[in-house]
Amino acid sequence: MSGDRGEPIAQVARRYVVFNADDFGASTGINRGVVEGHRTGVVTSTSLMVTGRAVDEACGLAGENPALAVGLHWDVWGEDERGFDLGDADAVRGEIRSQLASFHSLMGRWPTHVDSHKHAHLDPRAFAIMTEEVADLGIPVRGDDRVTFVGGFYAQWEWQKTELEHVSLGALHKILRHETTDAWTEVSCHPGYASPDFTSVYLLEREAELATLCNPAVPDLLREEGLILASFADVPPSKHEE
Repeated sequence: MSGDRGEPIAQVARRYVVFNADDFGASTGINRGVVEGHRTGVVTSTSLMVTGRAVDEACGLAGENPALAVGLHWDVWGEDERGFDLGDADAVRGEIRSQLASFHSLMGRWPTHVDSHKHAHLDPRAFAIMTEEVADLGIPVRGDDRVTFVGGFYAQWEWQKTELEHVSLGALHKILRHETTDAWTEVSCHPGYASPDFTSVYLLEREAELATLCNPAVPDLLREEGLILASFADVPPSKHEE
């Protein structure tokens, strides 16, 4: 990618890493963190929750930051884990189509990629439907092997047990050194700030993630490991789209 993150990448035998921030639109604090991580850190992509309380603000911020690739963060459970049957194929297909349509209505374009809140789409029953529904778009779906997913940059490896060392600069360096061996890798992240419009067991941890993502040493680590910072907008289209 060029220095301004706006030019297409010439596809050669190199390794690219995408820092993708989940939960864009969930709250004003998360929106603020995502944008800060993009403007002053290494966040290149984010996934929009069309169900989020602050989705309109997020779409406005996306327009102000055109180099930030925006995908769909498919959400059927929310933070309160409301009921949704992933075994109901008609409901899954309907919710995918509805949220894709909402994304297009809000953003004026299709997403650059698709993933989901709490990995709901990785349930095999939902995954098959998801990949079928977005096939014509030619975009990556988390878990389809086009972009290797790395989820270890997260401060709660055990439920509600916070260990900030997992989102430290040292931990990120280990990820970059040992888990980015494929041509394309997504490092999932959750930058943000606590704000009154959002309740979650994962809040202050987001600020720790953000601090690491904005650490001025990270670009040096990328160069040291021979990695090129990229976004989901740079991922080559699938053969179906070509």
